[in-house]
Amino acid sequence: MEFDFLSAEELATALRAGAVTSVELTDAAIARIEREDTAINAICVADFDNARAAARRADRARARGEDRPLLGVPVTVKESYDVAGLPTTWGIPQHADHVPTEDAVQVSRLKAAGAVILGKTNVPEMLRDIQSFNDIYGTTNNPWDHGRTSGGSSGGSAAALASGFGALSIGSDLAGSLRTPAHFCGIYAHKPTLGLAAARGMVAPPGPALPVELDLAVVGPMARTARDLTVLLDVMAGPDPLTHAVAYDLALPPARHERPADFRVLIVEDHPIIPTGSAVRAAVHRVADALAEEGARVERHSPLLPDPTEAATLYMLLMLSNAAASLPVEVYDRLRDQAAALGADNRSLDAARLRGMVLSHREWVEANHRRECHRLRWRQLFTEFDVVVCPVTPTPAFPHNHDGGLEDRHIDIDGVSYPYFDQLVWAGTATMPGLPATAVPAGRSPDGLPVGVQLIGPMFEDRTPLRLAELLEQKIGGFRAPELAHRIGH
Repeated sequence: MEFDFLSAEELATALRAGAVTSVELTDAAIARIEREDTAINAICVADFDNARAAARRADRARARGEDRPLLGVPVTVKESYDVAGLPTTWGIPQHADHVPTEDAVQVSRLKAAGAVILGKTNVPEMLRDIQSFNDIYGTTNNPWDHGRTSGGSSGGSAAALASGFGALSIGSDLAGSLRTPAHFCGIYAHKPTLGLAAARGMVAPPGPALPVELDLAVVGPMARTARDLTVLLDVMAGPDPLTHAVAYDLALPPARHERPADFRVLIVEDHPIIPTGSAVRAAVHRVADALAEEGARVERHSPLLPDPTEAATLYMLLMLSNAAASLPVEVYDRLRDQAAALGADNRSLDAARLRGMVLSHREWVEANHRRECHRLRWRQLFTEFDVVVCPVTPTPAFPHNHDGGLEDRHIDIDGVSYPYFDQLVWAGTATMPGLPATAVPAGRSPDGLPVGVQLIGPMFEDRTPLRLAELLEQKIGGFRAPELAHRIGH
């Protein structure tokens, strides 16, 4: 029996039935990585000796009658998570030798659930790109087309899953870093509600692993099936024990509905700031049509939808104010002078990014108040709808482009060039208000590349978009292993 592309649930069932051992699964996964990853470069830090030891422990535990959610299941983790004894560099050359001595809280939870960690997956430097490449570990290729990006910043994890390197992975998401790689590689990912899963130990080196409450950014699960997202989210969810003296049951509400016919869905396929490419638009239509065929109430317009242009501006202000907080004083002063020179009528996203980098506390409080107004509008919208379906980015995976900085690059959308950074507005749709969003495969482009959409749900109702993802998987299909015909150089 082939195990490379089975789900975590299927592997757990096989392990419980005695059809396979964790050692056998782990050896097979390692052999596949050693055979296939030279062309993909998804696994940047292998930990095979410890993985085999963990697999032996899992098999002994099962022989004693133990059973845990992921006992004996091979997985990977994003390079940005601390794993004791392994380098955590975030792709930053000067920190190539940084080796933490303590596991990130999510790595501890994976191990407690019995998972076997095969190694760490590649990222862009400082996690700040929609591609995954850096000067320490090189470039991760898309398994469907090696000349294209796997996405970022969890691109190594998405490429690993699409290649059959482990059944699950954990990533993070500030600007689509879970959802974009899933969309580009044809897998599933879930951006949880802001604050749902503790993030301690997912910190840029050489910073200490502090139990900070992140603004905008989250950690979350990646998988090859929708159901596996829920399995892994249940392992990851929960507060940091360093900030909550008593553990508590999060008791996330159940999905609002179990049948597709009961869902009320709003389709949003256009954004005023950047066009939606034809391949992505077709994927949105495919999902809308599938839901309508199943009897769901599908609508394409609602006056309750918060203003997308203001939302994108707020997102850029809040995200860049955080990203620029540690800039050297001389750089900050120069940016402040540049922001002061902007015309008051300049409402471009470039201007919002520059203003965000020098946002005062007073201005941040005002921006945060506007965010709360958007959250109120979303709560009102979710009294009429259960899920919003929209793009993850305007295009499928694009060719590798490492030229210059992010502000110097462009993205081609059906033959027309647009600012590279502007494609993040779709990620910000859910990120700015802190909403849960599930990225799901939704077919292939005319070039044979995976195309996904995101399902945005109400705050702390993560199980609603996750359930709809399962139903869509049953209706239109889900992950497919990359076809050799689409692999450049094969």
